[in-house]
Amino acid sequence: MSLVLDDVTLTYPDGDGRLTALDSVSLEVPAGRLTAVVGPSGSGKSSLLAVAATLVPPDRGRVVVAGTDTGALDPAGKAALRRERIGIVFQQPNLLASLTAVEQLQVMAHLSGAKPKAVRERALSLLDAVGLADLAGRRPHQLSGGQRQRVTLARALMNEPAVLLVDEPTSALDHERGAAIVSLLAALTRDRGTATILVTHDRTHLATADRTVTVHDGRLSQPPPA
Repeated sequence: MSLVLDDVTLTYPDGDGRLTALDSVSLEVPAGRLTAVVGPSGSGKSSLLAVAATLVPPDRGRVVVAGTDTGALDPAGKAALRRERIGIVFQQPNLLASLTAVEQLQVMAHLSGAKPKAVRERALSLLDAVGLADLAGRRPHQLSGGQRQRVTLARALMNEPAVLLVDEPTSALDHERGAAIVSLLAALTRDRGTATILVTHDRTHLATADRTVTVHDGRLSQPPPA
């Protein structure tokens, strides 16, 4: 398994007590498989992603990324793990306005000290994989919403992550463009062998996933029959 959450509980301060965001959650995501996570607003979906990304430590339980038990890492170790082994795609593309599509990807790899020529070649290859090879020189304002999300997805894959965490990538897109993004995500997951979690509110895209789980009041379950 490339991503394992084992009996994870996460709580937050809430007045005089604590609010349980995740309640004894266990989830395994194998390499090359896409797991969709659905559930109502406030159910714990974002908390699950934050814990999986090592951005928030759980109160109890283990988070294992590509064989590394993240509970044994200090903050610097977790930062290095995120940089090298975890790709994150946020709901909004968060692209830098002054950079071209290919430069958005190059910035990610330069942080790890890779050679410029190899970095550019990989960036162009990934843009080709997401169907944007001919738009590598365009800046964000010259791209459509779907194209910007494709750049963000390619950027998240730049350092060859073992785990890919994707938060509501279709929320700002119409149905057709949203379906195209999810199909692309599924194809990239299988082609590149990432363990992928997709948080989505749109149940029409679930057929593309290998597995779907529901979060409700911080607990994981299989979704009820349609």
